[in-house]
Amino acid sequence: MKQVVEHQSDVLVIGSGAAGLTLALYLAEKSKVILLSKGPLSEGSTYYAQGGIASVFDKDDSIESHVADTLIAGAGLCDEAVVKFTAENAKGAMEWLIECGVAFDKEETSDGDTANAPYHLTREGGHSHRRILHAADATGKEVQITLQDRAKAHPNIQLLERYNAIDLITSRKLNLSGNRVLGAYVWNRDVEQVETIKARFVALATGGSSKVYQYTSNPDIASGDGIAMAWRSGCRVANMEFNQFHPTCLYHADARNFLLTEALRGEGAYLRRPDGTRFMPEFDERAELAPRDIVARAIDFEMKRLGVDCVYLDITHKPADFVIKHFPTIHQRCLEFGIDITTDPIPVVPAAHYTCGGVMTDLHGQTDLNGLYAIGEVAYTGLHGANRLASNSLLECLVFARAAGEDIEGQLHKVPMPGILPAWDESKVSNSDEEVVIAHNWHELRLFMWDYVGIVRSDKRLERARRRCAMLQQEIQEYYSNFRVSNNLLELRNLVQVAELIIRCAMERKESVGLHYNIDHPEPCANPTPTILQPDR
Repeated sequence: MKQVVEHQSDVLVIGSGAAGLTLALYLAEKSKVILLSKGPLSEGSTYYAQGGIASVFDKDDSIESHVADTLIAGAGLCDEAVVKFTAENAKGAMEWLIECGVAFDKEETSDGDTANAPYHLTREGGHSHRRILHAADATGKEVQITLQDRAKAHPNIQLLERYNAIDLITSRKLNLSGNRVLGAYVWNRDVEQVETIKARFVALATGGSSKVYQYTSNPDIASGDGIAMAWRSGCRVANMEFNQFHPTCLYHADARNFLLTEALRGEGAYLRRPDGTRFMPEFDERAELAPRDIVARAIDFEMKRLGVDCVYLDITHKPADFVIKHFPTIHQRCLEFGIDITTDPIPVVPAAHYTCGGVMTDLHGQTDLNGLYAIGEVAYTGLHGANRLASNSLLECLVFARAAGEDIEGQLHKVPMPGILPAWDESKVSNSDEEVVIAHNWHELRLFMWDYVGIVRSDKRLERARRRCAMLQQEIQEYYSNFRVSNNLLELRNLVQVAELIIRCAMERKESVGLHYNIDHPEPCANPTPTILQPDR
């Protein structure tokens, strides 16, 4: 019989990207933290983020301008108070990263004095100024490695790698008084055993759910785990219909999930049809610098109109040394596929990239469940509205992780450690000999979500998706109830739950706005409001 394993900490942080690491480092000065990572620490969306982080550093820029650009991109669905809060706290968050050792690029100076040189700021689609701090074209990697190295060295942070969170443990589920999170059941992938973690506070920093789509720029772990767990624990979710499709993912048979940063267009790259002609000026006066939803729909339209597999991103008109200096990672990666971006246009397609909706929180990251916080892409704060402005994503992780940290720190002395929690019961389940069922359902789910709930939608497509999703949910729940858990089963269970939430939100919105485009309701409403779903209690 396997030994029951129970861990204990003041705070359990589920997720090891920018949001989770920032929160863990903030809290570890005064408390014990367990940080849970589903794979290796770095295997998350943060590591692969290329472009940078938006913050006002230029004297000609302003917080008001950053707020205005965010509101415009959000198409009337941003919470203005949240946008202002984020923009006002951006510079402080960046200065903290710099203190941690993150090396953002600086301007070249005639005397070579980089220490006192200003930061090199780039501009991306939807921004009216250059305000993107970056580390070449691998900003996320620089942030991730810097923060995880600090976390590894901190004596108050216990890192549990290759652990899946299964479900949250709450007082309501245990028929106790109140409505508070007490910890979580987690699956140790190395020994294939369910363990228990009890904590005074739990923070979800699990990222988004773009793996619900067939084509995505996200790593494999982006399976909506935190959103699904919070929903099952009674938390509201909002705006799940707004999934951002990045316009430019590398189109190549051997390239998996390789994103081509927005900054390429920010630095002058053009989008071209296979015949070499540009098309973005025909769709928007901002051309290639239009927000992502407009660019993605334009590419989708041209691909379908022409019957082609891809369009092309072209920066060959810029000097080769400029391109290589600013985009060394992309240059090297494309060379591996026989594409020299200094001389060759790059074949690109849109791909699911960012979940703008999520678990509803307040300005401190607090959810509807006492003691449970959600930060980063897993959360719906009101910052992104109907479309996320480029390079506001890592910013949201940092600003709200720090806000959540302050809120948790102020309550630590008031909240006792939970008592003994019941161990995971798998006395009525067996090992599965039908893994093909999971593989088949995984493929079916991602395919119908891409076809019916993708860049362009219709009422009929959404209804088809709803019916297929309901059938899959029933089948997966029966499977989950009868067999021992596995990584694929846990992710599929969460993905099908998130798919249902996306479909329900999309069906409720009878308009086209931002990232949600329905051909049966092509016009926006005069006063759009968030789509909020309330779980059964």
